[in-house]
Amino acid sequence: MIKGYAGRVLEIDLAAQTFSFEPLDEEIATLYIGGKGYGTRLLYDRTEAGIDPLGPENPLIFATGPLNGSVAPQSNRFAVVCKSPLTGGIGNATCGGNYAYGMKRAGVDVIVVSNQSAKPVRIEVNGDRDEVKFIDAAELWGKGTYETQEILGKKMSHSVIGPAGENKVLYAGIVSNERIAGRTGVGAVMGSKQLKAISVTGTRKLEMDDAAAFKKYTKEVREMFKEHPVLGSSMKRFGTAGIVNTTNGRGMLPTRNFQRGHFDDAMNISGEYMEDNELVGVKSSCLHCPVTCGRDVEVEGKGRVKGPEYETVALLGSNLEIGDLKKVDEWNYLADDLGMDTISLGGSLSFAMELQERGIWDAGVSFGNAEGISELIKDIGHRHGVGDELANGSKKMSEKFGGHEFAMHVKGLELSAYDPRGSFAQGVEYATTNRGGCHVQGASMYLESTGPLTINPQNLKLKADIPVLMQNTACTINSMVLCIFTTYGMIPKAIHDMDPNSLTHRVMAKAIENAGPMMRIGMSMKGKPMLWYEKWLTYITGQTFSSGHLQEIGGRIFNLERMYNLREGLTGKDDTLPPRILNESIYEHMDSGHPLGDLLPRYYKLRGWNADGVPLRTTLEKLQVRI
Repeated sequence: MIKGYAGRVLEIDLAAQTFSFEPLDEEIATLYIGGKGYGTRLLYDRTEAGIDPLGPENPLIFATGPLNGSVAPQSNRFAVVCKSPLTGGIGNATCGGNYAYGMKRAGVDVIVVSNQSAKPVRIEVNGDRDEVKFIDAAELWGKGTYETQEILGKKMSHSVIGPAGENKVLYAGIVSNERIAGRTGVGAVMGSKQLKAISVTGTRKLEMDDAAAFKKYTKEVREMFKEHPVLGSSMKRFGTAGIVNTTNGRGMLPTRNFQRGHFDDAMNISGEYMEDNELVGVKSSCLHCPVTCGRDVEVEGKGRVKGPEYETVALLGSNLEIGDLKKVDEWNYLADDLGMDTISLGGSLSFAMELQERGIWDAGVSFGNAEGISELIKDIGHRHGVGDELANGSKKMSEKFGGHEFAMHVKGLELSAYDPRGSFAQGVEYATTNRGGCHVQGASMYLESTGPLTINPQNLKLKADIPVLMQNTACTINSMVLCIFTTYGMIPKAIHDMDPNSLTHRVMAKAIENAGPMMRIGMSMKGKPMLWYEKWLTYITGQTFSSGHLQEIGGRIFNLERMYNLREGLTGKDDTLPPRILNESIYEHMDSGHPLGDLLPRYYKLRGWNADGVPLRTTLEKLQVRI
């Protein structure tokens, strides 16, 4: 077995309450690494087209990678893969906490949960004894994620759902500690199986090819992260919400259901404001992470809990025209406890508010008014009253009530908190990402518009190239499985320290804009490992990885996801953006919205797809994508 892997897949049949430990497929591990990649390969191979995402045929796959179980910074994440009940296409999400570490300690790389239980159940896995227990979960059913984990205790590592998953809210997530695999409705699939929790334990250790080199290099990376202006400074001080003032200043902070990109009260929901007025502690919710981006805040009646991330303060704050951080703290806690994605929650709430504003449908909530939102969030989690409609997401709501032109989703997944009219490459990424409108499947905006060395975000240069590069990178990161924040370290401290108004800065930015061919050549070269991703993989597995290897693997995973979506009926026609984004301008210098139509053909060509967005046979053969 390749080093870095436990070498086992745990197969669980909930209907029969049986299990077996099967060998990890080394060919799949070699081609797809692990995590999201391995899970996607299993999902494609084990399911027929057109299955019901909430039916017994949809497997729920928990997958780790070769870095999980190590002390590499930001490495203790797991991926969840299934067919998405929200989009009908590929569903996946990743999560921090300590569950990935627990899986590897239990000697398990992948857990495949098949079929459905007849009644609420939870599972305990003891890897040392090769034991799996099926335990009645009736007393836990209906409880929130906080109380559930408290009852289960700290002797094992847990992944759990809350009432949102139990009631099959289509954007329900799976929680470990205070972190959540939030997107695409993986928690609803777990709820459809009547599976409340999986708990894992064991004492197995990760085997490495060169443990000494890994240990030495990891110390160096930790020191680099500590000195880095983002990973070691701003993220520690302000968390992810430290970017609020950046996106607001650049006119791309979602406001009033993406009607605007600027919010006058942005400072009141920012990471800086949180530090000065709300913070009661700083901690890392993820094991072995030196960044400690988690915020602790006080919520009335609940005590000290995890504070909101950037996406949450934007989608539940500015996008609802709410500038009260205490309210956002409360709603974030409710969403975490109920177990649901705050991005899709915020997008669904803002869509409902605009429906009400236009006199189309009355959900009892309105822009700029916090009254009634807390109760509505609870109703969504329990599918009570109008909450039952919002639990289906904005796409299905628009199909029922109307308002397609301002339903802010791609492929059914609500947009995250970067308005693509201020970041054209991010718009291409939203439109083409296989799971829908999400930023952590690439994060093009960081290279383009929100990072320390940005190019012109509103011309056409590199706007198709950057998404390909970043989507491939994200596919490999989510298959190792690492935190996407490790990519911040790719831009060195010297560039962060550079005066953005200096001639040197302007020259470098212009040079990058014109460096598309060189960038593609450089990222395709298969030489020696350079970055920490490549070195860690090389030291752990004994196989040589470079940026070229990782781009190839990422492209393989991305194309397999694409083929899955095509099989499920999603086509190039779904590679689009909401009409509001395409047709309405938020800038005085722009006559219309995002120029996606000008960029999509080039993106398809770079991908090796035809004009309809279908991968060419030669592309699949080159990438060894078996269909």
